[in-house]
Amino acid sequence: MSQRNARKWKVLCNDELWFERDTVLEPLADIATIDHKEARYDLLLETIGEYDAYYASASVKTDKRVLNMAKQLKVIATPSTGTDHIDVDAARAKGITILDLAKEFELLDTFSATAEHAWCLLLALVRNLPASFEATKNGHWERQKYAGVQLMGKTLGVLGYGRLGRMVAEIGRGFRMNVIACDIKKITTGGIRQVDFNTLLSESDVLSVHIHLTRATRSMLSKDAFARMKRGILVINTSRGALIDESALLEALRSKQVAGAGLDVIHGEWSENLREHPLIEYARKHDNLIITPHIGGSTLESIVGARKFMAQKLADYLASLT
Repeated sequence: MSQRNARKWKVLCNDELWFERDTVLEPLADIATIDHKEARYDLLLETIGEYDAYYASASVKTDKRVLNMAKQLKVIATPSTGTDHIDVDAARAKGITILDLAKEFELLDTFSATAEHAWCLLLALVRNLPASFEATKNGHWERQKYAGVQLMGKTLGVLGYGRLGRMVAEIGRGFRMNVIACDIKKITTGGIRQVDFNTLLSESDVLSVHIHLTRATRSMLSKDAFARMKRGILVINTSRGALIDESALLEALRSKQVAGAGLDVIHGEWSENLREHPLIEYARKHDNLIITPHIGGSTLESIVGARKFMAQKLADYLASLT
């Protein structure tokens, strides 16, 4: 055993681990000293220089400024598929390894939470749930005002037919919807019609987004894309906020080109003053936009499973360095 390993690796964890906190990080217990700190950017900036490994929270940006302070950091572990909370290029330039869950397909296939949440957002939109519930709490029993639309017979468009896209499509067929999907890979699932991006936009009554954020997909739902959509479309995004040109979405919502949107993600969700985010400002005054705080994957099963898996993955990585 090396001298470094004898004194144990130092790991900073600012993931809240609010479920089963005492057991989630057990795989690290024998090889690491773990410090739990609040998920705050200023605190991360102040302390990151003391650690060999960082078990990251997606609620805090690990940007170039933080990484420049990480003088001895070897690895960042994030129990998520997305890494847009980390400046990956800057980390790799410093020789810091990034561990994520993006290609842990066997594990991810056991999690349905985000696909279920996409449907939660869609159903809330088509049945006016937030507004009608608020009215009811204030004693207003207004059935006609909050009449919705049914989904049977409508066309569900799925952008990205990976794990989550497939789950969303399967549920759509259960609602007796016509399901079309756009993906770079050939789709062989029965009952799903594969279409190109333009056809997806023009034929979908509902568009559910399930692609990764890359340079190529950033702002993929642009002003031009919204203009090509069927008027009155509903847009659901549980992937990453930056996939959508948010100013274009606001314009489309105001003009009714987009009848409604359900978002679990927004660009800049790490901001300290989210109340002034343009989408949140709009949602305060309009019922056709529903926003939830990136809770798509927040179920007991997915939270605990992902974090335990990542703790073991980090432990294995640190062990490989000895």
